Amino acid sequence: MIGPELLGRLFDEHGAALVLYARQWSEAPEDVVQEAFIALARLRAEPDHVAAWLFRAVRNRAISCGRSARRRRHREARAARDESWFSSLDDRLDAGRAAALLAELEPRTREVIVARIWGGLTLGEVAGLLGCSITTAHRRYRAGLSLLLDRLEGQGPCPTEMTDQAPTNR
Repeated sequence: MIGPELLGRLFDEHGAALVLYARQWSEAPEDVVQEAFIALARLRAEPDHVAAWLFRAVRNRAISCGRSARRRRHREARAARDESWFSSLDDRLDAGRAAALLAELEPRTREVIVARIWGGLTLGEVAGLLGCSITTAHRRYRAGLSLLLDRLEGQGPCPTEMTDQAPTNR
């Protein structure tokens, strides 16, 4: 069994990234992450790659919860509410803009970027998480970053970066 000290350390190291990762599929990402840590605590032996195991467990639970939520909303005929992927208003990056750009990416590409950047997983761990080769994970990562950069450059400055200067006539 995994001890409480190790669980606490793992939660401190990976909790925030796991919540962000789960937000792709679930409206209750904190619950999904908590369930993954409970499952980890119940294991008889520590997995070889704990971070990758946690991301896979969170992914599977989040997808399952997301499907359940969609079915429930459909039955109850409620519209899904739009939820930001980022919670901090102090972030330098315009969170709404970043979330919109990430949402425009193909799901597998978005998943690679979130797991790699915010999750801190290696490309090997990302490949294991997605069930693809390291080369495929790397290709998706590079393509996704390229698309994000192109879209960021094409949209002009972020509203928080704009100044109050009057336009000049040239």
